[in-house]
Amino acid sequence: MYGSDSDGLHAARAQLVSFSARLLDDGLAVGSAGNMSVRIGDRVAITPSGVSYTEMRPEDICLVGMDGAELQSSETPSSETPMHLAIYAATKAGAEVGAVVHTHSPEVIALSAGRDELPAIHYAITGLGGPVRVAPYVRFGSSGLADAAVTALDGRSAVILRNHGAVCHGRDLAQAYDRALLLEWLARTYRLALSYGEPAILSAAELDEVTAESRRRRYGERRSGRP
Repeated sequence: MYGSDSDGLHAARAQLVSFSARLLDDGLAVGSAGNMSVRIGDRVAITPSGVSYTEMRPEDICLVGMDGAELQSSETPSSETPMHLAIYAATKAGAEVGAVVHTHSPEVIALSAGRDELPAIHYAITGLGGPVRVAPYVRFGSSGLADAAVTALDGRSAVILRNHGAVCHGRDLAQAYDRALLLEWLARTYRLALSYGEPAILSAAELDEVTAESRRRRYGERRSGRP
């Protein structure tokens, strides 16, 4: 999560520029497609519309209120601002959601055209809350798309948008971005598995067992007090 002071805003803007540049290198978007945001108290810092990731600067990052009002914006806020705000508003005032990442990654877009869900092809999908739903197609930038994303995100930290892309959220930008990478990897793994025939899919009980064991082991967490 990000502090609500000016230092928190400065850090958020710098991180948004840094992670935006990675979108292209990691194959999660092309051109200026996709967008990401972080929540700072009752404000949201979000990437601008139409600005190349290779040219984006911290001062280009837009700041909007939870009602969508522009607070500090030298550029035009992302067209998907309504979707970002709806996700924050739907998660208990953003209590556990500090960042949202929207990608146009090819594997999940391809999957969205032929499937209604990304199934549990690997136990790592528990990191996204379980099998990832594909939300119905709705035009970009619309309130309908925002509603569809929020509905499909129920109980999940990722959603695939049909013929569009994907959205992941997390406690901070690093976690949200890592989930976007994981989602794309899972979609690719599922496509590869299909090339061998009908793949085996993990059951809900098997996923519950993974989740319970991960919590018991505190899997993926670093030891505290490490120098």
